[in-house]
Parts: sequence; C-alpha cells; structure tokens
Amino acid sequence: MSLPLRIFGAALLLTLAGCGEAVPAGPSLVMQDPWVKTADSGMSAAYGTLVNTTGKEVVVVSATSSASPAMELHETTIVDGKMAMKPKEGGFAIPAHGRHEFEPGGDHLMLMDVKTPVRPGDQVTFTLTLKDGGTVRFTALGKDFAGGNESYQPGRG
Repeated sequence: MSLPLRIFGAALLLTLAGCGEAVPAGPSLVMQDPWVKTADSGMSAAYGTLVNTTGKEVVVVSATSSASPAMELHETTIVDGKMAMKPKEGGFAIPAHGRHEFEPGGDHLMLMDVKTPVRPGDQVTFTLTLKDGGTVRFTALGKDFAGGNESYQPGRG
C-alpha cells in the first residue's frame, strides 16, 4: 500500500472513531427579522422574533450590543392603568420549538446608553447570553420608528 493511501486510511479511521461524540447541530436560538430603533444617544430598543430550534426550553438572561455598553431585557406591563417598561426578572424563556416576539409596546431588548449612533440601514451586532452559558449572536438593521411616541427615559412611562 502506498504512503498517501495509508495516510488517507489513517485519517479516515480517526474521523470515524470520533463519530460517537456529540457535535452541535447549530444555534439553539435564531433571531428572525431583527431591527433596532435609530438613536443618536440615550436609549433605544431592538426587536425581532426569537425561534427556539431545540427540543428543550432555552432561557435568555442578558444581552450586549456594539451600540450600547449597557443593555437590559425589558417587558412592558400595565401599572396603575398605564403602560410601563421594566427589567424582565429571570430572563425570557423560549419553549421547545417555540418562539418569542420582541416588538414595540411589548417585550424588547433595551439599549440603555447608546454610545455609537444607530442610523437607518446600520448593522448593529448583538449577543444574547443563555442560562446555560451559551451565546447567540445576530445583527439587527437600524430603522427609523416613531411608534406610539414611546418614551425611553427613566421614570416617564
């Protein structure tokens, strides 16, 4: 048997020997249609739909962004008859093969201190940290959005 054929055979055996090991099939979460509200500074928010591609619940516990050094996971609730945003205690749990919507007036990823202006068409990177220590990265498109004239200033609803 020639030397190249022996090397190929040895490589094939090593490859087959490793087939019993678990290999990740891909990310556990996929962010669909992500976008972030434009802002020069101050606060903003990111939206989209998180899709759980696994057969088990996945919990998002924090987020970071290239545009803001500080971020919070936010939910919108009704307090004393008024809409209010607040940090989501314990994070967002996305059920097995389920989805979770982040949308204006609802749950969102809050950029607390925009340091890099977000302009229409900008690509802003985000990293979600999961309860199990894993991370999921995605890029969101900067979009102008007036919405319902939400106020992202603390204490102003």
